[in-house]
Amino acid sequence: MTAPAQTRSSADLIRAEEPVLAHNYHPLPVVVARAEGTWVEDVEGRRYLDMLAGYSALNFGHRHPALIEAAHAQLDRLTLTSRAFHNDRLAEFAERLAALTGLDMVLPMNTGAEAVESGIKVARKWAYEVKGVPADQATIVVAADNFHGRTTTIVSFSTDETARQGFGPFTPGFRVVPYNDLAALEAAVDETTAAVLLEPIQGEAGVLIPDSGYLAGVRELTRRKGCLFIADEIQSGLGRTGRTLAVEHEGVVPDMVLLGKALGGGIVPVSAVVARRDVLGVLRPGEHGSTFGGNPLAAAVGTAVVGLLETGEFQRRAAELGTILRSGLSDLVGKGVLDFRARGLWAGVDVDPAVGTGREIGERLMREGILVKDTHGSTIRLAPPLTITAEELVGALGTLEKVLK
Repeated sequence: MTAPAQTRSSADLIRAEEPVLAHNYHPLPVVVARAEGTWVEDVEGRRYLDMLAGYSALNFGHRHPALIEAAHAQLDRLTLTSRAFHNDRLAEFAERLAALTGLDMVLPMNTGAEAVESGIKVARKWAYEVKGVPADQATIVVAADNFHGRTTTIVSFSTDETARQGFGPFTPGFRVVPYNDLAALEAAVDETTAAVLLEPIQGEAGVLIPDSGYLAGVRELTRRKGCLFIADEIQSGLGRTGRTLAVEHEGVVPDMVLLGKALGGGIVPVSAVVARRDVLGVLRPGEHGSTFGGNPLAAAVGTAVVGLLETGEFQRRAAELGTILRSGLSDLVGKGVLDFRARGLWAGVDVDPAVGTGREIGERLMREGILVKDTHGSTIRLAPPLTITAEELVGALGTLEKVLK
């Protein structure tokens, strides 16, 4: 008989996964059993400071009381109706999320990749019905080194061969240009272009922040060329960078914003396409849907998340604590760190390869009670919950300095 999970060691549980779980991830060898706030605990009771926050899915920390309360209350009433019927939580969620982002309409979905796929469909429909692009000729311009998900359509315009190799044939209709290059973008946009789809900050690529003026330039170019600007804010949005949305750092309002991760509060998968009325208004019944999209539990939790952001507290915390993060990382440049990029409570840190790979640094930090995740080569990402204290952040930076020596 299989032993209950709580009586099995971390090593036993990791070994047990090997023959029965598809190998689509290479996680750090830590088995989390409990969590609260910024801290997680493994099955043996060892505590770790979470400096990744589920790639921004846990912006409000683990089990935030207001979000847990909202979920518990909704679990006692209603969890799922499907969109075959209306439910009493969806209208408020959509109203408040639209107001928070400064846009008009919401298409609720579940995962980030589902939001991206939905955005692509809506942009194409808009191109045919509003812009007048000939049938099946619509194109979408994207940036190299993007990460928008791993569906077959999304990997069709990825430049990461690990994500692409072995998964063709690929979906046509995409043009890839260098990130942070307005001239290349302008050359790629033509009369068939439905949209420009970009991450305001490229997370998976190592928290790449474009030059000042780039996003404003994209906004001006798309208006002038008569196509949509779609901002994928699934990782960068909802307080992470010190603003509600990362595009706000340049005063930009896209035509469409893609949200996910933090929108579910670390409790349930919640994503959304938020857009102008004339853009999302092209959808008609039967053309797109999701059984779980906009379910009452998701709407209740999502509304509670919006409520936290409406106060501005978490945006302020990210901005203020971000100064501590940048200062601490600046002190490490030349001491094992080659360079870093940071905005709010989000940083990509390029470690000197002579010190170790990103994976090796992650494992060393894990042994010291800090959880991070590597990305390409010797780059690690830092994205702690926005509930982290200054003391916890300074302690984590001190531990990073220790493992780099």
